[in-house]
Amino acid sequence: MSLLEVKNLVVEFPNRRGTLRALDDVSFSIAPGEILGVVGESGAGKSLTGAAIIGLLEPPGRVAGGQILLEGQRIDNLGYEQMRHIRGRRIGAIFQDPLTSLNPLYTVGRQLVETIQTHLPVSAAEARRRAIGLLQDTGIPAAEQRIDHYPHQFSGGMRQRVVIALALAAEPKLIVADEPTTALDVSIQAQIITLLKTICRERGAAVMLITHDMGVIAETCDRVAVLYAGRLAEIGPVHEVINQPAHPYTAGLMAAIPDMAIDRERLYQIDGTMPRLNAIPQGCAFNPRCPRVFDRCKAERPDLLDAGATRAACWLHEWGAA
Repeated sequence: MSLLEVKNLVVEFPNRRGTLRALDDVSFSIAPGEILGVVGESGAGKSLTGAAIIGLLEPPGRVAGGQILLEGQRIDNLGYEQMRHIRGRRIGAIFQDPLTSLNPLYTVGRQLVETIQTHLPVSAAEARRRAIGLLQDTGIPAAEQRIDHYPHQFSGGMRQRVVIALALAAEPKLIVADEPTTALDVSIQAQIITLLKTICRERGAAVMLITHDMGVIAETCDRVAVLYAGRLAEIGPVHEVINQPAHPYTAGLMAAIPDMAIDRERLYQIDGTMPRLNAIPQGCAFNPRCPRVFDRCKAERPDLLDAGATRAACWLHEWGAA
């Protein structure tokens, strides 16, 4: 059974000129112990999908259609207080900038202990013992001493480990990690990725990893969902999506990654830019930039179609033409 199911999710932003549809009919699921990568250019709707799942959409944004189910329970229609109890207890969140998740006025220990006691029926002493254990699990040396330090006394990589510990404090079943390695240098990135994979394996938690870095996706994820202009372009096992992309957009993303083994003067780029929300073209949203576009792409929007081991929203796969 899926731990998380997102069914036909629609997120809209009403404004004076009408309504902008930022996510349009997005569906996917994540199984316990699985890491699903969500990838795409800036503005594709990656972080918005995560925000909708954890109930932190910025007003006037709203879930205007579809359903989000956590362990079979619908959570997109819950009130603020109900969602607050689920957030932290059943869903943990890791954000890009650890300083936005940590209160600079409190020691990391106080923040961990408060989070544990908010969601679990344990004493202050037991909560502190658990907090030290979490810091040790996330690779912070001398955790017994560091627990009484403030966020500014940690390096960027160590702060991100504290944030991961905070996200795991109440033993959630789902972790939404939004660009958790972007602000870190490459060696620290690798450590954080290894940490996420280990935690996922040992605790059986499902992870939704939001990133624009295909290298991180390749290293970390079991499956990958590619978003474009608020729509799902392709979804499938990470090895297949990376090595045999079925959607021209995914193929463009993969071709744009520099290859150290090939000597070339110019890097590949996808011409053009992602459309604004108020100017998404008819048919396939990618059609103005697509090198394989034909007439039907400009008139009709494709659903996800079977494309070998993956599924792609591309008319090339209707008759297995790709």
